[in-house]
Amino acid sequence: MALASFKRRLPMTKPALIAIYALAAAFLLYWHWRHVLDALPFLVVLACPLMHLFMHHGHGHHHERRPDDAEKHDV
Repeated sequence: MALASFKRRLPMTKPALIAIYALAAAFLLYWHWRHVLDALPFLVVLACPLMHLFMHHGHGHHHERRPDDAEKHDV
């Protein structure tokens, strides 16, 4: 019985965690704005390799044709 009531309350934990994270982010930005501004150049430099890592997946490497595929597309 306790497990069933826990599963019913479980969907509410995700919005609660999002609210807690939002409050924590607001607290950090409000009280530590100067530290955020000091770290901003490093975050921009860090964004470059992260964008390279996560955004280069669609450069056509999966569009290479095999010889047996050429016959299907020529018709």
